[in-house]
Amino acid sequence: MKNKINSFKEYKEEYKKSIQNPELFWAKKAKQFCWQKKWDTVLKWDFKKPEIKWFEGGKLNITNNCLDRHLKNYANKTAIKWIPNNPVEETINISYSQLHRQVCKFSNVLKKNNIKVGDRICIYMPMVPEIVVAVLACARIGAIHSVVFAGFSASSLKERINDASCNLLITSDGGFRGDKIIPLKNISDEAMKETPSIKKCVVLKRTNKKVSMNKERDVWWHEEMSSASEKFNAETMDSEDPLFILYTSGSTGKPKGILHTVAGYMIYTSYTFKNVFQYDEQDIYWCTADIGWITGHSYIIYGPLLNAATSVMFEGVPSHPHEGRFWEIIEKEKINIFYTAPTAIRALQAKGDKFITPFNLKSLKVLGTVGEPINDDAWKWYDKHVGNNNCPIVDSWWQTETGGIMISNLAGVTPSKATFATFPLPGIQPCILDDQGDEINDSEAEGSLCVKFPWPSIARTIYGDHKRFKDTYFKKFKNKYFTGDGALKNTNGMYKITGRVDDVIIVSGHNLGTAEIESAINKHQNICESAVVEFPHKIKGHGIHAFVIFREPPKNLDQQKKEINNLISSNIGPIAKADKIQFVQGLPKTRSGKIMRRILRKIASGETKSLGDTSTLLDPSIIDKIKSNRE
Repeated sequence: MKNKINSFKEYKEEYKKSIQNPELFWAKKAKQFCWQKKWDTVLKWDFKKPEIKWFEGGKLNITNNCLDRHLKNYANKTAIKWIPNNPVEETINISYSQLHRQVCKFSNVLKKNNIKVGDRICIYMPMVPEIVVAVLACARIGAIHSVVFAGFSASSLKERINDASCNLLITSDGGFRGDKIIPLKNISDEAMKETPSIKKCVVLKRTNKKVSMNKERDVWWHEEMSSASEKFNAETMDSEDPLFILYTSGSTGKPKGILHTVAGYMIYTSYTFKNVFQYDEQDIYWCTADIGWITGHSYIIYGPLLNAATSVMFEGVPSHPHEGRFWEIIEKEKINIFYTAPTAIRALQAKGDKFITPFNLKSLKVLGTVGEPINDDAWKWYDKHVGNNNCPIVDSWWQTETGGIMISNLAGVTPSKATFATFPLPGIQPCILDDQGDEINDSEAEGSLCVKFPWPSIARTIYGDHKRFKDTYFKKFKNKYFTGDGALKNTNGMYKITGRVDDVIIVSGHNLGTAEIESAINKHQNICESAVVEFPHKIKGHGIHAFVIFREPPKNLDQQKKEINNLISSNIGPIAKADKIQFVQGLPKTRSGKIMRRILRKIASGETKSLGDTSTLLDPSIIDKIKSNRE
């Protein structure tokens, strides 16, 4: 297969070429795609501004490359294999020709509802095939999609709609998640009370629950689709036109609208999908992520479809209606490549082997992990019980901002090592810097992980706030992209991610900003201040520990804790609820008023004997008070 690395030797050769002449390297990868017009320049970049442009002047549409070009050879091949939440419901196989027709029809629906090139469209939907249709239809007409995870609250949805000034919202009457029904339309209605830019709302019927419909604004998906034409010529876009905005939490309260553009993102996601997973055209591939996160964008929709792959979409959760649901699906659908999060692996490991042994997992060829570093114990369990010690595990490190996998072994081709992401992909030039910003060139190094050269799918900006983009990723270290992660590199040149170095907590593979959670907590009328840190959690990797100062001693502690978590849930979503809430008299602060989170992290983790330097604290006695009050 073209562009596929087949040995460690080939990887080294490919990597060397990609570093020596990046422009020639990526230009060769770009040639396999359909272009209306070839690009004028491969790359222009300046990390000081920062400004990055790939394949400038090129004209194309990503959906022509995801769909149209496959119709000759793969029209009847399954593009999306959809598995419903309820196993009694039938699995739906959607072929490339069927998906193409649906996308064309919905493109016409969007046009009918006055959507034009450059408009922002918010998508707030469950894991159903229509979310893929909606995403691709936006791309086909040149509108910018902004998918919001269907677990977020009305307040979070409103914030994201308003930040991008979205013209249209696509949602559903509700969504099935395990034994719950999520009332997505009701949540959307609550959000739309304060979203003046929304002119129309398209509603999919999924649960058949009765919902209110605003006659001026709301239309049903099925009614709009019934009369729409199956023909729609894709809009010609420039390489650097925006493709999507995806929000990720930052170290300050407001989520960041990460913006990705058409061509670079297309080329990089296609290349990484094929190589990391060593995809062959007969493979059945399943990524368990939600399309509301970057993993779902890059490795459920775009990466697989660009390679004419069969991509499995699962509506439900791994524990419903029983703890062996994942393994049942793998057996039934004969899954070859399985990509999931360490959180899911740990949760299933905790349930015991009895839920996995009844199922035949021999179809599996490749396993993958994503979202956070995987711990040694979970890696070994995954290897033994899921892979039968016979499947390479790709431990992939990347971010919303990077668009695609950056550091990972290539399945069965390059060496793997438990808990290590291992080697950078071709085109990726990582480095490890010390606190002064100097590169550590020793055979072993540990420090801040940065990247010194642009790659095609790097984010171009934070929507509406380029200064924040510069300050967040390019200010701390001169002429480098700063990942926000710490890493170590061993003598073999393998990278291991050691965790965040900023105020972002990774919970179940999802980035949550501490400032965002604190802001929600501080809305409680009896709370004057809070500080949120992570602590080790057996299942989620990291749990959330909130230190909270009361205005008045509460009469009912448990009730106050419940109220705090309800506030977090309503302002952000249930995913951000605190696992531990500790009431304290004060917080450890420097004389300038900065909260020493490093100390709080140690206390939350039970490492109370080695708190490090406390000489800069305004009131060191507060530490003993916090320690004595720890649960």
